[in-house]
Amino acid sequence: MAPFDDWNTFEDDQDAELEDASEYFQGKDALLFCIDASEDMLAPRESRTSPGERKGHVQAVLEIAVQLQKRKVVTSPNDLVGIMFYNTAERSETKRGAEMKNHCYVYQPIAQINAESIQQLATLMHDVKQEPQKLSELYPPKDGPPVPVGDVFTSCNWVIRDGAPKTGMKRIFLVTNNDDPHPGNPQYIKTARTTFDDLSASGVMVMSFFIAPDQGTFDRTKFWNHVLPSPDAEDENATDQMPDVITELDSLVQEMKIREMAKRSIFSIPMHLADGFTIGVKGYGLVTQQTKPNYKYFSNERTMEEAKSKVIHYDPEYQKEYDKSQMLFGMTLGSMAEDSKEDDDEPAPSGVRSRVFFTADDVKSFRTLDLQPGLKLLGFKDSIELAFEDNIKHSVFLYPDEVAYSGSTRTFSALLKTMLGKDKIGLVLGITRRNSAPTFFALMPQAEKLDADGAQVDPPGFHLQPLPFADDVRGAALERAFRAGEKLKEAARTMIGKLTLKNGAYQPDSYPNPALALFWGQLEARAFQEEYDAGSFGDMSMPRYDPMHKRAGGLMQEWKAALNQDEGADHVIIAAGAKRKADVSVDEAEMRSRWDAGTLDKLKNDQLKEFLRDKNLSVSGKKADLVERAGDWFARH
Repeated sequence: MAPFDDWNTFEDDQDAELEDASEYFQGKDALLFCIDASEDMLAPRESRTSPGERKGHVQAVLEIAVQLQKRKVVTSPNDLVGIMFYNTAERSETKRGAEMKNHCYVYQPIAQINAESIQQLATLMHDVKQEPQKLSELYPPKDGPPVPVGDVFTSCNWVIRDGAPKTGMKRIFLVTNNDDPHPGNPQYIKTARTTFDDLSASGVMVMSFFIAPDQGTFDRTKFWNHVLPSPDAEDENATDQMPDVITELDSLVQEMKIREMAKRSIFSIPMHLADGFTIGVKGYGLVTQQTKPNYKYFSNERTMEEAKSKVIHYDPEYQKEYDKSQMLFGMTLGSMAEDSKEDDDEPAPSGVRSRVFFTADDVKSFRTLDLQPGLKLLGFKDSIELAFEDNIKHSVFLYPDEVAYSGSTRTFSALLKTMLGKDKIGLVLGITRRNSAPTFFALMPQAEKLDADGAQVDPPGFHLQPLPFADDVRGAALERAFRAGEKLKEAARTMIGKLTLKNGAYQPDSYPNPALALFWGQLEARAFQEEYDAGSFGDMSMPRYDPMHKRAGGLMQEWKAALNQDEGADHVIIAAGAKRKADVSVDEAEMRSRWDAGTLDKLKNDQLKEFLRDKNLSVSGKKADLVERAGDWFARH
């Protein structure tokens, strides 16, 4: 039967995501590199960061394409990737009725990632390193004016429609260093905007990567701002369309790696503003911990047959398997001796049952209060009333969803502007996933923020911040504490001032997880049967101790001296009523001696369980089961 301490847990499909997860997680995405192969983009130039190295912009982007595809082989093997050149003299061999325009060439048709196509591109990049002019010889640039951008978008649309019709997220990485491809011709701007709107309507996101020219600056206002508009609250697909101009190819690599990660909604639910007044919203997770994938088990290396896992529910008393639908959820009421066994045939004298059982439907009803997924606006409060300690979990970013409720964007925008103008937050009750418990949320408005160049830094929308219940609030253990003296505080201020981060903030985009980077690098090398280059791994999270000591070493010593002289430094406050859990651990040598003497049963249950947990063994059952399980381990070892 179901274990008593797991009565309120759901497994696998019982704790499924809201609605059908396949609606948001299609399992594969499509990415098309659209590269301007003009003469200036192909021309090798001296690297500003690596003296003596000559590399063209097209070559740099193709090298990035190799890196991204290698990573996707092990992280997202179902994704589709393609590469298209424009402004080239090469022409694609197209099928009848295809919409590929002149001087647009598909170098790598959009298709599922495979090692063969990646190796071919990597081989080409190796040859180009030896002969920088080889790309220009193989794919010479066209003569005359650039290809109309509208034709470029039309060709991209055909490539994606023909090669990736049924995928989750479709994206185009547009790379160019030409800020005004059609000077003085407004008709080209109009055509380009029309074909861009067609791409957006079909669910394709265009992410532009503008490379600054060798001389002067890249002025987006000449052409691109009219074609790729600044994002606003009415176009969720526009959130990544106007990045900063890239001046160094090294930053292009980092920018593409960051923005290559797909942004997915984690739920899409109705939001009830009043009786009969409902809009649709989508929630996007802002922070998600990235972990290594789970390992799979194989019986042997030669056959590569994956071992299949099977879960059965077994009752040891009746030596019988049970179907999952027959299982009950139970819990114990009151204290019971672990070695005692309740006789179900004899009712308790008081008529009170010490164990109660529920069906899965009962537990689901308790958890959700029979509410359906959705948000309900309860009212408004002044933003100053939101306490710092109310931030107990990561917030979710809300954006309007027109799919289920037409007019959601207009209403969402009006509510956002009004709450920003009145400096209010909303109080919301809701369930974002099936089988989750109802939660109160703070609805915090966020205004759009642009940088000096007009590029969006923060999008407009709402943060949905979970609020604690009364049961979740705990008081601080200390009611009072000693305060540092003014001399000590002033020494700390001076030291901290010398060690403050640039711009006064931590930028997560600049610090990739070193453990994951090392893992993916080694996995990628093994997948392509290459030798892993340990020198290529760099841990950006390691503090730069030498510059820190150079800037503030003397101040650290002054602060340490002031700390030793401070009167309150040696005082310790013991919280009244604080209890400390006894140490129940017993070392393995003592456990083995007790097993040899046959006195394992003299140990306490907590001591037995501590030992079994340390050996990754089950801790369920009565004391006799724990003793037997520990004895079996010693017998095998």
